[in-house]
Amino acid sequence: MSTIRDVAKLAHVSTATVSRVLNNDTKYKITDETRERVWQAVTQLNYKISSSPKRKVPAKDHSENKTHTKIGCVLSVTKDKYNDPYFMSILSGVEERLLSAGYDIAFIRTGIELNDSKILFNTFSEPITGLILMESLNNETYEYIRKQVPYIVGIDTEREDIDNVGYDHYNVASMAVNHLIDKGHAHIGYIGGSGLTGNLKGSRRYRGYYATMHAAGLSVNPDWVIDCMWDETVCIEQINHLCTTKNCPTAFFVGSDLMAMATLNGLYNNGISVPHEVAVIGLSNIEVSKYSNPPLSTIDVPTKEIGMVAVDHLIDRMNGNHLLPKKVILPTRLVVRSST
Repeated sequence: MSTIRDVAKLAHVSTATVSRVLNNDTKYKITDETRERVWQAVTQLNYKISSSPKRKVPAKDHSENKTHTKIGCVLSVTKDKYNDPYFMSILSGVEERLLSAGYDIAFIRTGIELNDSKILFNTFSEPITGLILMESLNNETYEYIRKQVPYIVGIDTEREDIDNVGYDHYNVASMAVNHLIDKGHAHIGYIGGSGLTGNLKGSRRYRGYYATMHAAGLSVNPDWVIDCMWDETVCIEQINHLCTTKNCPTAFFVGSDLMAMATLNGLYNNGISVPHEVAVIGLSNIEVSKYSNPPLSTIDVPTKEIGMVAVDHLIDRMNGNHLLPKKVILPTRLVVRSST
């Protein structure tokens, strides 16, 4: 186990400086560069602050065991902490299932927050039994958490060493594109985000879109493939730019309902009628999608159930299931509304 001296040595500072950084002591001036070196060393060495021994809970008292079991959640968001109805619906399923099983959520963090070494360390400085992970995270952050938390269940993460619950991204893209083809569209664009990889074309949704177009003998125009970075403002700006070129497709498959509604807004602002000039289909079937103008066609993803199933698997692991990690794929369905 690493000591404070190990941290000090790796960060090239004194043990006193390490202590001041860990305790957020502002009495002495410490540069941001020094603080960052200390937090990096803490993370790299998996250093933990020693704490006083806690009373052991008798194994037979299950209700008391649960009060001493800390379960956390890492949300996937783009900007604000609670701005995405898709992940909030999953979170509601997580909370409901945990509550029914007698557990509470000890903390909710975002992937963006955990990029800060200080927040990462403070979040996991106390023992955490289980974690619902909604974002793949960068490798360094993920490996650090993996060492701290014995039981982790992912929501559609790319991590193969843990259980994952989600839906078939490739298949839903194919379902959406085939719907547009059935409606007579041959010029179909794709709008999505590149995420952590920075490569839009490496995403499963894009691959499903591309393969379905190819199988139908349809070409993919690169001008109609838009990386909006999961940002509504960027999405609208990209639609505005495309409209100025007078080179729009007749339909768009959009990788989330939020971005699809931003697409509707951008097309409306440019005087383009949906679905008469351009059809739009989204993905996820968030509650507000039925109230967009026009109501949005989409693929329904059982978000709340995803959260519930993830909790079931987490509790199963905590109860001693040591079988190989598994991937659970929940069913999806096409919801046709006026936008197509």
